[in-house]
Amino acid sequence: MIPLQEYPRPSLRRESYVNLNGMWKYCFRKQRGCPEEYEGEILVPYSPEAELSGVGRQLQPEEWLYYERTFAAPVGQGGHVLLHFGAVDAFCRVWVNGILVGGHRGGYLPFTLEITDALREGENRLTVEVEDPSDIGTQARGKQKLKKGGMFYTAQSGIWQTVWLERVPEVYVRSLRMTPDPETGILELQVQGEETGRATAEAFFEGKKVAEGVGDETGFLKLTIPAADRHLWTPESPFLYVLTVTLPGGDRVGSYFALRRFSVGTDAKGIRRFFLNGEPYFLHGLLDQGYWKQGLYTPPSDEAMAEDIRTAKRLGFNLLRKHVKVEPERWYYHCDRLGMVVWQDMVNGGGPLPMWFVTYAANLFQPVLRRWKDKNYRLFARTDAESRAEYNRELAELVTGLYNHPCIGCWVPFNEGWGQFDARKATERIRALDPTRPVDEASGWFDQGGGDVYSIHNYFYPLRVKPDPGRVTALTEYGGVSWPHPEHLNAEKSYGYGTAKDGAEFAEKFRGLLEDTVLPQIKNGLSALVYTQLSDVEEEVNGILTFDREAVKLREETARDCAEKLKQEFRRCTRPAGADDRRAGAAADDRGGEAAADRSNAVDTCGQ
Repeated sequence: MIPLQEYPRPSLRRESYVNLNGMWKYCFRKQRGCPEEYEGEILVPYSPEAELSGVGRQLQPEEWLYYERTFAAPVGQGGHVLLHFGAVDAFCRVWVNGILVGGHRGGYLPFTLEITDALREGENRLTVEVEDPSDIGTQARGKQKLKKGGMFYTAQSGIWQTVWLERVPEVYVRSLRMTPDPETGILELQVQGEETGRATAEAFFEGKKVAEGVGDETGFLKLTIPAADRHLWTPESPFLYVLTVTLPGGDRVGSYFALRRFSVGTDAKGIRRFFLNGEPYFLHGLLDQGYWKQGLYTPPSDEAMAEDIRTAKRLGFNLLRKHVKVEPERWYYHCDRLGMVVWQDMVNGGGPLPMWFVTYAANLFQPVLRRWKDKNYRLFARTDAESRAEYNRELAELVTGLYNHPCIGCWVPFNEGWGQFDARKATERIRALDPTRPVDEASGWFDQGGGDVYSIHNYFYPLRVKPDPGRVTALTEYGGVSWPHPEHLNAEKSYGYGTAKDGAEFAEKFRGLLEDTVLPQIKNGLSALVYTQLSDVEEEVNGILTFDREAVKLREETARDCAEKLKQEFRRCTRPAGADDRRAGAAADDRGGEAAADRSNAVDTCGQ
């Protein structure tokens, strides 16, 4: 069976679609050059290190990995044939019928190659060459490590997201940029392509057309949703509108959008808070590494991704911090339709991490080192100018690529000094690309004083929060209590921050952290939490789910009770004196997210 057959790019859909996942030939080589013979078959899009790939071998820094398969071009005549890769880790070159059609640097972002001129009638041959230095190199790599252990995990390589083809007209939509205004109901839409002409756009809600418009010569237009059809997106009610865009040349794409705004503002008591649609909003979240037991970076199925999100919502969480990884676009789509706010990390890179400085010294001497300037490239393992330039390029691609997703609530360019450099400039770049969202400039420590968030990591010390007059305060990592579930062990060693002997103690330690440590700090300005973490990963057994996702380690009643207490305390602390407990924009009566998510299934069918 071909894995992950769902349409991989829900934000820009066409009818022409050929999925190239499935069995490919593969070969590891010590010398660069396409092989004459292959070693066996690999199941794409699982990396060779993943169990689901059927290979189970680590690509080494001094090796090259080659893939090959045949394919038929998408049906139809004329136009262009595009070859899409969701992600290939880390560097690749691609041939069609022996003709080099392009390549890509960076293991986390999608790319597209024009292959029309290389095609021939009938069967075509596709060859991909991959190299990956992993943590020996300076490229973005996240938590991957050739010698895994503790909070670092199995390095993976190669094709790890869907590969697919589509045929497009001569003039076609390359991308859309959508900026909603929930107060006015206006969607600003920029249709991007070459000589697109006057694009036509239509918006639908539950099958009813609610707006339409025609763009100017630059592809820009506005759609206004009437007040009667205006529904705001929140995690409790994730309303989505269906969008279709048509060009004069015949290209027609489908997409979706939401009316919502993330911001930072001052509450009725003068404290900086996160706001959603103009109202103070408490964010209660989990750190999400995005690792899977059998697939590593790649989920076993599309439904498995959605179920992670549903489980987090069922336990009372409304935020996932996607930690130093970028997911397939369908993961963000599921967050959009199910109602989950996402804080998106940029993936860390640079030289080998000086853990003595960025972790141990920083943790022990936070008051001294929090404002340590990140212009010292040597201390932060960023001496390589090319790696800094590559980071800036990928940061721009990340922000631009995920800009349209309603779920994205905050950008996080750096984490705990891992490859950090010039964080203030990174924040300026993000704001130039996306002025609509907050930025957590430096999550954890090595705070440069910029961005919108005073970001705290605290696993070991008493938590004391003092309101920051210019920024909102967030506890962006805490908890991490480890409980090695006896029926779901992944490794001989266990790693975490504190231990529990069983499920009951795990639940009580979780409750104690939230009620005794966190809740009293809300009145002092604490406005967001990120508990470590969503799932166990290999030796790190501090998840609320086991690594295989077969057991929920945290008791649901405990989790939901704590979440409700946090929400009520936040409302009490942010309400104007004498105000009742009703919030403007409602739908926040918690009918819940589940009922609203069911309504959003009208959009879900468009994403298949």
